[in-house]
Amino acid sequence: MEGAARYDRSTADPAADRPFDPPEGLAELRAQRPLSRLNYPDGHVGWLVTSHALVRAVLADARFSARAELRHLPFPGAPAGNRPSPPGMFTAMDAPEHTRYRRLLTGQFTVRRMRQLTDHIEAVTAEHLDVMEGHGGPVDLVDALAQPIPAQVICELLGVPYADRARFQGHALDLFRLDAAPERMASAYAAVQEFLGELVAAKRAEPTEDLLSGLTTTDLSDEELVNIGFVLLGAGLDTTANMIALGTFALLTRPDQLSALRTDPGIAAQAVEELLRYLSIIPGTVRTALEDVELHGRLIKAGESVTVSIPAANRDPQRFPDPDTLDLHRPASGHVAFGHGVHQCLGQQLARVEMQVVLPALLTRFPTLRLALPAQDVPMRTDMLIHGVHELPVAWQM
Repeated sequence: MEGAARYDRSTADPAADRPFDPPEGLAELRAQRPLSRLNYPDGHVGWLVTSHALVRAVLADARFSARAELRHLPFPGAPAGNRPSPPGMFTAMDAPEHTRYRRLLTGQFTVRRMRQLTDHIEAVTAEHLDVMEGHGGPVDLVDALAQPIPAQVICELLGVPYADRARFQGHALDLFRLDAAPERMASAYAAVQEFLGELVAAKRAEPTEDLLSGLTTTDLSDEELVNIGFVLLGAGLDTTANMIALGTFALLTRPDQLSALRTDPGIAAQAVEELLRYLSIIPGTVRTALEDVELHGRLIKAGESVTVSIPAANRDPQRFPDPDTLDLHRPASGHVAFGHGVHQCLGQQLARVEMQVVLPALLTRFPTLRLALPAQDVPMRTDMLIHGVHELPVAWQM
């Protein structure tokens, strides 16, 4: 066996002087051993996949399971597997359970429905930009824009009173921390579950025009509804917020690309795909072989976990020429920022709409927008599972 790598913090975090690039060593692995052995923190020896083609192959192959009780996680301190996901936690299930939940939810996240939300997202964005303008710079873009817009939209979609967001938002974010003590994570999980349990009970008693109310008319149990709400709320709160903030950061450090989007908002859809590819805020996901599988000339044995690296796949020069350059005119279709296969992100269209609205609106409203501190001093989220920035101080000419 070749020497196995360890997916520790030094591997998981981008270099401090290259905040938008994948972790050091992934490009070399992708070029030399795109399927390589990986030491997991719990002692398991599995695999790491780093090429675009192999990542898509693993994620599309039903012989690789997403089930929580089978997988080993690559992050130090991550909880061990060996427990099935509770009812409703469909992202860590296989067919037929996953198929049942997915079918119930797919109709709620259609491209058509997301397009219908565009006018509302534009109005919400304008309101927050008005507040920013009235306040004057500098402001923290994370607090002023990137977090509140996705939070308000997902709250309204699910039927969560926006005024109650403070009750669960901090707890939800605690669940993405890499350094959180187990007791803190357990407390955060319990708090979010309690909140959602009360919400589901309220929706059953008095349904409204929202996603959770609609699901109460199905045969889903309260436990299933709570856990579905947990998955959707967690994903909707943090991922898009980090893409908006990190995307703005990347553009502000690349004047040519900033100018391209500002002068031609018509490229917004293409620009968003390129930002999703280039930034890849999700480090990866894990699958476990249900049987012996031959892949890239190697034998992955039944029971071995396979970590697929999303950032490495999205920077693969075999799929994207000159991949380490941000080019908003690049046709970046085929990236795996939202995953691939049957588990591809349900809310991807909502995330796209939000980014396509917010980024051009921000750059149009504030044509002199700039970082309010040196780029190297922007506090990165090296302590969080999802890549991004803790704060993004920006300023503009009044």
